[in-house]
Amino acid sequence: MEAIRKQATKLREQVAKQQQAVLRQFSGRVGGSDSMASDEAELQQHQKLEKLYISTRAAKHFQRDIVRGIEGYIATGSKQVEIGTKLSEDSRKYSSENTCTSGSSLSKAALSYSRARAQMEKDHDSFLRILGTQVTEPLRAMVVGSALEDARHLAQRYDRVRQEAEAQVIEVARCQARARETNNSSDNTLKLEAAEAKLNELKSNMATLGKEATSAMAAVERQQQRLTLQRLIAMVEAERSYHQHVLQILDQLEQEMLSTRQQTEVSPSPARDTRSNPAPAYKEGENLFASEPYDGSTDGMGYFLGEVIHPYQAESNVELTLAIGDYVVVRKVTNNGWAEGECKGEAGWFPFEFIERRDRVLASKVAEVF
Repeated sequence: MEAIRKQATKLREQVAKQQQAVLRQFSGRVGGSDSMASDEAELQQHQKLEKLYISTRAAKHFQRDIVRGIEGYIATGSKQVEIGTKLSEDSRKYSSENTCTSGSSLSKAALSYSRARAQMEKDHDSFLRILGTQVTEPLRAMVVGSALEDARHLAQRYDRVRQEAEAQVIEVARCQARARETNNSSDNTLKLEAAEAKLNELKSNMATLGKEATSAMAAVERQQQRLTLQRLIAMVEAERSYHQHVLQILDQLEQEMLSTRQQTEVSPSPARDTRSNPAPAYKEGENLFASEPYDGSTDGMGYFLGEVIHPYQAESNVELTLAIGDYVVVRKVTNNGWAEGECKGEAGWFPFEFIERRDRVLASKVAEVF
């Protein structure tokens, strides 16, 4: 399509040059060098109008492409805002309804994410509104506005007068030929004078319309260039501001989540209410415990070895103090979360969740382990 347009423009320029050659030939006969200078100026004006017409048309198409592109972007962005808002609401709902018994870290993170996502979607929606009001609407108004059409109408009127003038040049040439053939008879002389008068009038109108059309088209071109550039800059600034604010929100959200995770990782021990599940008591006169073990936790044929993963400070004389990295020979595990074992020559109860199972050893090998 572009190649065809260029070829058509080239053909128009060639036709215009041929037409101007006819005008110069006629002007040389009847008007001399002043007419030739005037025709050259008219040719330049015609060429300038052609360029302005092409330029303003291309700018109009570009403005229309921007409008269509932003409209599609807004439609897609609005759907993203809807989805993001739903995700924010789901995160908030989980945070408020979370029933996890091992801590509230995820609940806090979900609430932070919900707030951040809601703010980001609010900013996204504001950004889309800016695109619509500050970019799309001004460009659409100019695309469908009357300024360009009015300027084009002037250019088209100029072209029609120019074509009439070119046809009148040929008519004048014919009248001159007939007048010469009839030795300037009065009838042919009058026709020649009338034809020349009409040609001069057409040339005067053509010059006036040419100046008006050129001025109007140039004004529209300047307005198109200025407005389109301003709207592009406004679009870039709005998008830049939006992304910068989103980045700030994400940075703050990341810090909050990392802080929550760090607090969880450095927690000295799992949350445990030992008062609600106190350590079992020894039976009097026996080196046995009152509570029954878990099925399969210990089997009477041997004990298992556990590594301490959380420190524990004994709160009574029947409990065992543990340090991270210690190894405990576990001899019994109860169904209320306590375990009994021996570590560094001391025996007692401790929370079973404070250790991790590492190995099984026979009772006869316990002394060798420690």
